[in-house]
Amino acid sequence: MTSIPSLALYAIAAGATSLILYELYIMFFRKKKWDAKGKHCYITGGTAGLGLALALKLTKEGANVSIVARNQERLEKALKEMEAVRQSPDQKLNVYSFSVHTTADAEASLDAACKPYGGKTPDAMFLCAGTARPGFFIEQDESSLKQSFDEIYWLSALPALAATKRMVREPLSETRGKKIVLVSSSLGYFSIVGYSSYSPAKFAVRGLAEALHSELMLYGIDVHVFFPGTIFSPGLITENKTKPKVTLKIEERDEGMSPERWADELLKGVRDGDFHVVGDFIGRVFRSSTRGASPSDRGIIDFIYLMIGVFGVPPWRKSVDENVVKHVDEHQEYLKERGFKTS
Repeated sequence: MTSIPSLALYAIAAGATSLILYELYIMFFRKKKWDAKGKHCYITGGTAGLGLALALKLTKEGANVSIVARNQERLEKALKEMEAVRQSPDQKLNVYSFSVHTTADAEASLDAACKPYGGKTPDAMFLCAGTARPGFFIEQDESSLKQSFDEIYWLSALPALAATKRMVREPLSETRGKKIVLVSSSLGYFSIVGYSSYSPAKFAVRGLAEALHSELMLYGIDVHVFFPGTIFSPGLITENKTKPKVTLKIEERDEGMSPERWADELLKGVRDGDFHVVGDFIGRVFRSSTRGASPSDRGIIDFIYLMIGVFGVPPWRKSVDENVVKHVDEHQEYLKERGFKTS
């Protein structure tokens, strides 16, 4: 009789073989990959972090790049960096000072960015703008909770809405293959203490992407949503200032990546035509474990990561919860210091 260990070895061997065969399929038989060269790419939040790294990489690939952000000084600095890696004198590299917090602002930013192209909508919209303000839920108020959605969800939804309305006015032959790329977070798959104002908005971005992925098939527009983990950027330094100690403790072994490496992973996923784009092992596990009815881009591989998640996620979650419980006494003191408790 075949032993249990032998069956496990057979399963591992079968899984490895499936991975190899699927990667060969991707390499040789999947449809032609998206190429940024000569395309007009519009980026929000393109003056720092992921957005800036993405702008520079697209410029190096020969794309025409339009950055939209509010701070004019940072825009001019970003433009100089793009000019330094320009690949052709014909590339159009432009920056625009706009907020995209309202429909009018989002539409105005697109009007400006589309003008050098005769009003034609960008080939790809990379919506990277967003801010994290971690903290305990009890420290939030109506204003801060609404602000989080203003600084995350609406910064994605309103530019996407403005772009879609422009795109559908163009001939179907021109809209086919255009892209709207939303940026969620690994915290759009799950959440932990400290992210009660941040994760809900990132979950909402995922929900928006799910709906648009289905609806925009009517126009041939591709939708992608990116789920990066920790990005080692100036934004992380800022958010760590308000991040609870228990959250920092849970994240102390977090293997994040630089904006440049995350930008590489984002572009790889977009080139490959992935809907849910992730860039690390943990992201692949959570993508597969929480996919639900979302389309699967890599069926066999997703199934293997699902199996890893079935056995790996529960003990990981247990360790997270144990860390939270260990901070109960310390947190009671914190509550007294902040005036939430008197004794």
